[in-house]
Amino acid sequence: MKNKKTTIHDIAEELDITASTVSRALKDHPRISDATKELVVKTADKLDYQPNHIAAALRKGKSNIIGVIIPMADRNFFASIIRGVEEVVNQAGYRVIISQSNDSPEKEKANIKALLESQVDGILASYAKETTEFSHYEEIVNQNVPLILFDRLHETLESLKVSSVVINDYLGAYKATEHLIEQGYKRIAHFSGQQHISIYKERRRGYEEALKRHNIPIDESLIVESNLKLEAGRELGKEVLSWDKLPDAIFSASDYGAVGAMEVLKNNGIRIPEDIGIVGFLNESFTSFVEPALTTIDQHGEKMGQISAQKFLDHMDGEKNNYAPSKTVLNPELIVRKSSLKEKK
Repeated sequence: MKNKKTTIHDIAEELDITASTVSRALKDHPRISDATKELVVKTADKLDYQPNHIAAALRKGKSNIIGVIIPMADRNFFASIIRGVEEVVNQAGYRVIISQSNDSPEKEKANIKALLESQVDGILASYAKETTEFSHYEEIVNQNVPLILFDRLHETLESLKVSSVVINDYLGAYKATEHLIEQGYKRIAHFSGQQHISIYKERRRGYEEALKRHNIPIDESLIVESNLKLEAGRELGKEVLSWDKLPDAIFSASDYGAVGAMEVLKNNGIRIPEDIGIVGFLNESFTSFVEPALTTIDQHGEKMGQISAQKFLDHMDGEKNNYAPSKTVLNPELIVRKSSLKEKK
């Protein structure tokens, strides 16, 4: 038989006082004596009383909880974003509910529904790779819940007129490709992500622009689209080995694709960086431990989280003062390691 949940009425009956007195005591009301407050708290602990935060949120119109939706919880980049968010909002008295979509639109929709039903004060989100229809994000805005987008943007989401924090993906890709060119590489392949996602579209644009500015023709056969996960990187490595002419470098729009390919290439006698130089994108924690250490682009995840959180707080503070949504674009940093350092002759 399911145990009945303890209410303030149970505490009141136990102590032979009114439920309103119990409620005020639990809220540390100044008109309730310290002795009564202490007795109520002890009895609440004894009866395992758990406050109904959702009901309280409905009464107050504020839960002091925000939801954060990330594609993958096991990515250092998204973990660093969460650190940044919590650092800022915890100081302002908010707590965070974290959910991951696993890049599934269905799970993303379910997460948003659950967060809205939980009466969160705001939602910070990076949308799933497979999402192409965004009515569930429109619902957040329609319910007047502050929405802050980070990392990934889509033109449909931008039309919602909400605040966002992104990296300059074009610049990061340009820096990565130009670095390879400056090292003497000329036949540079690109492992690209799905082009309906703005970050991968911009990374491809940066790669192509760097080639153009250095008078290197764009060879479409060297551009391969993938989901850029580790196993996909291994498959890309096998595909590269099947080409009639190998590239002398690879710029991958994800560290996972880069490391998966590196593993296969090395196992087939390809020397990194002597035969093929490799650059990734993300600066995941493992990139400094693989052999050779992977050159990559750092996205400043913690800073992205901090700014996203501050935009939420600004939204909450500015509701009465004509809050205006804003977009922040962070500049990425090229982290040079051995995987792309070609020995100059």
